[in-house]
Amino acid sequence: MRMTVTQNAPLNLSVYRMSLSGDTRALARPGQFVQVQLPGFYLRRPLSLYDWTPAQDGSLMLVYKTVGHGTDAMSQMPAGTELDLLVGLGNGFDMAEAENVRLSKAPLLIGGGVGTPPLYGLAKRLLAAGKTPMAVLGFKCENEIILKQEFEALGIQTLVATADGSACVRGFATDAAEALAGTFDYVYACGPDPMLKAAYRLMERLGVDGQFSLEERMGCGFGACMGCSVMTRFGSRRVCKDGPVFSREELAW
Repeated sequence: MRMTVTQNAPLNLSVYRMSLSGDTRALARPGQFVQVQLPGFYLRRPLSLYDWTPAQDGSLMLVYKTVGHGTDAMSQMPAGTELDLLVGLGNGFDMAEAENVRLSKAPLLIGGGVGTPPLYGLAKRLLAAGKTPMAVLGFKCENEIILKQEFEALGIQTLVATADGSACVRGFATDAAEALAGTFDYVYACGPDPMLKAAYRLMERLGVDGQFSLEERMGCGFGACMGCSVMTRFGSRRVCKDGPVFSREELAW
């Protein structure tokens, strides 16, 4: 699907937010992702959704980090650039549990680094469903903090942790989450593998359920190449096709 870049601006020295216009009707859930074909590069780049408006003439936003030649080239693309995207990939977050009436407390969103963006779209849709989440965002240092003001603008409690203590809470996202124990009854987490496993152990200790969006290198993005497979309690699963979101019960951590 062809989409047109409408904005592409830096959030910090290495992270950018890109807006595109086009047909977004295939997008159904926060936590889904797209595959972007960059001119001159063979493999598509999988990027999670930051936010979107569903329509034939809709829009979507991506937040991405420049980690190689492809994303560096992407950061230089001006408004008006046309890109080919595979849209509506992955299962996304299931909001049904957080909407369940038996849950009386707030759902907690735990994000790490560039795992933070898809939680923004989730937060907006939880609010629309009548649930007010809290957010805990973790970064290495103050210079890497992104989207704090955007989460706060939603009117939700937002805690930020930096590993080096250069800003906000000193420590990791899970340290800040542990300080909130007793105030949340469900967790949505997205970020690097060590953070997700720490969140998993925290949830086990607290007896809290939740979902995890995994990060894996992808080739095709739609389940054909099997390159992003991970082992779960129910056997091998493809992160791109069966995920990227998995329930706590599925993961063999």
